[in-house]
Amino acid sequence: MLLIENFYLLFLDAAPWLLGGLVVAGLIHSFVSTDTLARHLGSDSVSATVKAALFGAPLPLCSCSVIPAAISLRRSGASKSATVSFLIATPETGVDSVPVSYALLGPFMAIIRPIAAIMSAITAGLMTLIFCDEPDQKQSENKNTETAGGCCSKKSSCSSVKSSEPVQKPSVLNRFIQGQHYAFVDIFNDMAGWLMVGLILAAMTLTWVPEQFLTQWGSGFTAMAVMALVGIPMYICATASTPVAAGLLLSGISPGAVLVFMLAGPATNMATLGIVKRELGGKALACYLGGVVSIAFISGLTTNALVRYFNIDINAQLAASEHLLPQWLMMISALALVALIINYARSKLPKRTNSAGLGPDTASAKQ
Repeated sequence: MLLIENFYLLFLDAAPWLLGGLVVAGLIHSFVSTDTLARHLGSDSVSATVKAALFGAPLPLCSCSVIPAAISLRRSGASKSATVSFLIATPETGVDSVPVSYALLGPFMAIIRPIAAIMSAITAGLMTLIFCDEPDQKQSENKNTETAGGCCSKKSSCSSVKSSEPVQKPSVLNRFIQGQHYAFVDIFNDMAGWLMVGLILAAMTLTWVPEQFLTQWGSGFTAMAVMALVGIPMYICATASTPVAAGLLLSGISPGAVLVFMLAGPATNMATLGIVKRELGGKALACYLGGVVSIAFISGLTTNALVRYFNIDINAQLAASEHLLPQWLMMISALALVALIINYARSKLPKRTNSAGLGPDTASAKQ
């Protein structure tokens, strides 16, 4: 019963902030153009690297959904350094994870987390800029391919394609609706599984894991190394990692070690690392990992130092952040979140067939 109670309280705390983040995520999807991002990220320069981190940080893309976005940017002309910076900043934080961090981790961790994420992205991008200084042949090949074999791969010219009737842009209302659908269906479905795993693990940690087991690693380098080893192979997004981090904090892990987990987990997984190696090369992959891990450790040590210096009571902040919203709003948000989870579960069920064993499309065609 204690496990269910802890899960219920965590779920109730996270629901309104998560829904608010999804609304903002939909707005970003509706009104921020990927083409605009690509225009700003095309050069191998410090400014493009910094822009990529600042553009990527608020975007609500998780570890899985950032991969096609980054490939699209890269093949639209983004440089190696900008692509690396974008790939790190985007999954490590976002408009959906910051409010959930505030609700479950308290204001101090909610502030330090996006700052550390942006710094790790810029550092890895600059390392790529410095150490991967060979001519960017892939970028040139992509541009040539798009010119020679993209929409104009056949002998018809691009101008003939563009001369066709212009596509009417959707209205502001339609764009808003499409953005919200993308956020509450596509983005939520991308992270729903790990979000539930995170909430369950957090509740289990609060219920069964003794504080002595987690605090035996201390609060220094060893604890951070353990959290990095746990987080690097894990396929988890920033929002879904937050309830896990809350459980770790409540069980006695130092804030710095928890921050290492929240930075390393979303930014690194085997799929992302494989894509970086394929699209950008081995040197860029080394810079990618080096930037993430080094800044995660530096940020973790800095966080612990700030907590000690300013005598910040993390547990008090956690307790205070649980009662920021009225109970009725939390209950309505929780019910809405349950509806989203049910919709996600239904999307994962196999399609039902009719009695003749035909799929829905075949059956409707027969009729």
